[in-house]
Amino acid sequence: MSYVGSDEFDDEHSKLGEYEGGRNDAGERHGAGKAVLPNGDIYQGQYENGKRHGQGTYRFKNGARYVGDYFQNVKHGQGTFYYPDGSRYEGSWVEDLRQGHGVYTYPNRDLYDGEWLRNVRHGHGVYCHHETGSKYRGAWVNGSMESAGEYVHTSHRYQGNFVNNNPLGPGKYVFDNGCEQHGEYHQAEQDHAEGEWGNLASTAVLKWIPKYITGLTTWTSAKEASAGEKETASADYEAGN
Repeated sequence: MSYVGSDEFDDEHSKLGEYEGGRNDAGERHGAGKAVLPNGDIYQGQYENGKRHGQGTYRFKNGARYVGDYFQNVKHGQGTFYYPDGSRYEGSWVEDLRQGHGVYTYPNRDLYDGEWLRNVRHGHGVYCHHETGSKYRGAWVNGSMESAGEYVHTSHRYQGNFVNNNPLGPGKYVFDNGCEQHGEYHQAEQDHAEGEWGNLASTAVLKWIPKYITGLTTWTSAKEASAGEKETASADYEAGN
């Protein structure tokens, strides 16, 4: 969510809204001040040459609230945004967008602690499910679990590669009793219903294919495993020549 639309009403030259606070020699808002915008939003904090700049608190009429850094009228730096639905983001902002490291607490009390890019989860992060206690720890791309990651449950965890929020390719289940089940997730398509053009629409179904069971081992991603296989093949070739 992003509530920046009402900020555009705060135009020094429009003479709209009410303002109490400091001004510079040019008559622009400067220093500490409080502004009540025509739409009912309220900003109280620092100004510089007519723009919100520095620490401030912006209260939206819909109940949302931002407390943190501003730079040239936009949220930029460190700040906390309280959303009307009860969710909260605390962390880094870049030009009005969640970007960098931040912690987002959702209405259902789930929590994401990690990296953001342009308002979506992107980079490395941990997502904790409040109701079940399960958590995902690993890479994110454009808001989805992607590449190498680990899903931790109560009595076991899965380590492997993820594609678009689902496990896909090689991985393993690690159980608390000390054993591991290695295998691969494959995506099988099942006919589901007749589509708009008379063709059968299909739904992707994930299928776990177990291969073998071992004691505890160190898990590597598919990319790392592939590199290791190439090194072994190269060594075998050199040994035979």
